Amino acid sequence: MDFDGSSESGQQKSVEFVTVGKASEVPDGEGMAFEVNERSIAVFKIDDQFYAIEDQCPHMGAALSTGFVENCEVACPWHAWRFDVRDGAWCDNRRVKIDAFETRVVGDDLQIATTPKPKEH
Repeated sequence: MDFDGSSESGQQKSVEFVTVGKASEVPDGEGMAFEVNERSIAVFKIDDQFYAIEDQCPHMGAALSTGFVENCEVACPWHAWRFDVRDGAWCDNRRVKIDAFETRVVGDDLQIATTPKPKEH
């Protein structure tokens, strides 16, 4: 497997998605938590775009889905660690990242990839 997610033959690895809820039920500028493969994933709707990151703050485990959202950043509700919802980067040191997941909307079904995006440094 090459670093870009393609196999040695040059074919892209297919991404599997699961439906977690209705896109219309996610409030703009807020987060919601969904279970995907026994993991809690925080989904944020910002300007009609959906972003998904790991729901657990690596500092002390707070649910990021309940944090304050401003622009494309969510602040942990316990100690205000901020993460970029687009790629999971910690805003104080962008080399540190939590998992981020692809999202898509099919009709009104909100879908999240079952595996995280590759982390870029």
